[in-house]
Amino acid sequence: MLTGKPDYGGQMINTVLVANRGEIACRILRACTEAGLRSVAVYANNDAGSMFTELASKAVPLIGETIAETYLNQEQILQIAAAHDVDAIHPGFGFLSERADFAQAVIDAGINWIGPSPRAIEKMGDKMTARLTMKAAGVPVIPGQEIASEDEETMISEIVEASQRVGYPLLLKASSGGGGKGMRKVEDPAELTDAIKGARREAITAFGDGRVYVERLLTGSKHVEIQVLADKHGRTIHLGERECSVQRRHQKVFEESPCPVMTDGLRSRMGEAAVMAAQAVDYVGAGTVEFLLASNGEFFFLEMNTRIQVEHPVTEMVTGVDLVREQLRIAAGEPMSCGELMIRGHSIEVRLYAEDASNNFLPAIGPLAVFRPPSGPGIRLDTGVREGDMVTPDYDPMLAKLIVWAPSRNEALQRMRRALDEFVVLGTITNIRFLRELCDQREVVSGRTDTMLIERVWPDGWQPDYSDSTFDAALIVAAVSESAGLNKSRLMTTESTNDLISPFQTLSRRYP
Repeated sequence: MLTGKPDYGGQMINTVLVANRGEIACRILRACTEAGLRSVAVYANNDAGSMFTELASKAVPLIGETIAETYLNQEQILQIAAAHDVDAIHPGFGFLSERADFAQAVIDAGINWIGPSPRAIEKMGDKMTARLTMKAAGVPVIPGQEIASEDEETMISEIVEASQRVGYPLLLKASSGGGGKGMRKVEDPAELTDAIKGARREAITAFGDGRVYVERLLTGSKHVEIQVLADKHGRTIHLGERECSVQRRHQKVFEESPCPVMTDGLRSRMGEAAVMAAQAVDYVGAGTVEFLLASNGEFFFLEMNTRIQVEHPVTEMVTGVDLVREQLRIAAGEPMSCGELMIRGHSIEVRLYAEDASNNFLPAIGPLAVFRPPSGPGIRLDTGVREGDMVTPDYDPMLAKLIVWAPSRNEALQRMRRALDEFVVLGTITNIRFLRELCDQREVVSGRTDTMLIERVWPDGWQPDYSDSTFDAALIVAAVSESAGLNKSRLMTTESTNDLISPFQTLSRRYP
């Protein structure tokens, strides 16, 4: 159990340290500038000169080579905060954002923590504890069984027994899990023991915690999450939902707001449950309560993310609320500025990754020799990279989040298609072509997506469709790129060439 000073530090905020990097660091630093606050960025050696370091009032290098020595080094970050008169620390997402011990250390140092209390992080960060907390609060949870034992043989015995009540197919989950790690789908009892051992082993490696529990696997369900906001004046609200069903390896790639199948009544019920979940842990700040929505309208608590979400821009686009600015306001002790929920139009976000979608979405590396985002009405790009940067294996391969807004869902989809057609990336493999094809999938167009869509549509893995006209366009791109001093042979054999096809499609169709 955490001990120390009260959950929150002092109220005055003049200088914010952003304990993160890349796209989310840029997002927070810009919000600080707009709020009239000084900002401090911390960066590892391989991030020197990155975009986020230039957006801060002051950029301070972290000493060390590994992530553990730099962005996860709590002591060093707190030392920098003390040396630069920092009043508050914003953790972004990932890294230290959901570390209750770091939140407590920040508070013990007399610095404002821009996030929920350490106790809320601790309760919601442990998935089994979160399940029990939600049960007590009256929030519906997925049928399953919490497993208390950490001993492997006892755990296997208890899960085997629980599986007879839960029923197949079932899902094993690491209690401290996240990002799909420590999860196993089990459809046959004969696979259960090996799956438990595998999930436990992966959980120990990733989180240092081998506890695993079991839930029923709800097939055909949607992943719908509710954005909540709570201030220190006792007000807790929700800001509507985000549909996040399209995923690969349990990680989201396509998000939208509002959910295409949402009704006013269902939104009210899910929103009320999300507020109850937040109030159950005395939540303060911005957070997300995630649910699985069954086809019959039933919904079940999945988990709560005690931080800003990657997909927060779609909520901002349809509500007009700057969530990061609200985080700063709440941390300073001010009441939130949000009024009654109003949803206007439709927003879609896709995550642009340096990865090979045709090879099980494996991460890719290489230079961003060309990085030319689309522009025009209703288009937003959240990124931490620019042309000339190098994509390395050191960090998550997400390059950018492309967000569009339009008055209707159909118009938003068409705007996203146009934006992806215009997006030019050269030098590394990306998933742009996959995202573009995704926008034309029947289930996506109809809004009838679920969490198994990618596996169902592409059971043997996604492969690009090379047509003759596409190949002609690729030849043109390769020739243009070669004149710019780039490697023609590599262009002709990688997905990066395909990503460049769209700007040349008109030419290739005109001259087949």
